[in-house]
Amino acid sequence: MITVSYDEVVTGEPEPTLASLVIYHDIVNVDYIKHGESDTLIALKSNLNDPNSVFQSWNATNVNPCEWFHVTCNDDKSVILMELSSNNITGKIPEELGNLTNLVSLDLYLNHLSGTILNTLGNLHKLCFLRLNNNSLTGVIPISLSNVATLQVLDLSNNNLEGDIPVNGSFLLFTSSSYQNNPRLKQPKIIHAPLSPASSASSGNSNTGAIAGGVAAGAALLFAAPAIALVYWQKRKQWGHFFDVPG
Repeated sequence: MITVSYDEVVTGEPEPTLASLVIYHDIVNVDYIKHGESDTLIALKSNLNDPNSVFQSWNATNVNPCEWFHVTCNDDKSVILMELSSNNITGKIPEELGNLTNLVSLDLYLNHLSGTILNTLGNLHKLCFLRLNNNSLTGVIPISLSNVATLQVLDLSNNNLEGDIPVNGSFLLFTSSSYQNNPRLKQPKIIHAPLSPASSASSGNSNTGAIAGGVAAGAALLFAAPAIALVYWQKRKQWGHFFDVPG
């Protein structure tokens, strides 16, 4: 017996299978991601002046940003890297940049960017490398960046930033070199809590133990020195016996 579905009777088309629906969903999802990311990158292009034409391939009619220069995508066709350093670019970073939630590396250093570092960059929860150094950025460092737990490299040096440097979250990893040459930035004050009596006693015991260990090591070395000297003297005597050649 041949079974015919309702869709085949009414439309003449076979009923879609589960596998075909999954494939269709994946295609639509990838297209949605590409459209959203291309819109974000076009917003970035619109906010910046580009004397070196580095954005020439960023064309709104081509909705696949993975084919654009200075952009790298992963296997899922999501933008993960943007490299736009040293291109004399001017303008302001748009807030839409925070929509590139799969971004791993963002390099905009050695340009002439102005304006502030926007809070929306804190939405980039996969970001590992953020280099905005050697620009003309102003304002404060957004506290939202402290929530980017993946951040490993941060360079904001040689700008005109001001205010306090965050001291929580990801900022615990970075040294003053990440912020140098920002005269109006305030370096964080590190306050050490006083030791409790138990900690003080433990510290005292540790110091006593270290001193005792040092004395013991010194004594051992003192007694071992003659033996080491004797072995060395015997070796020299053997070398002289085998290798001295009369003149």
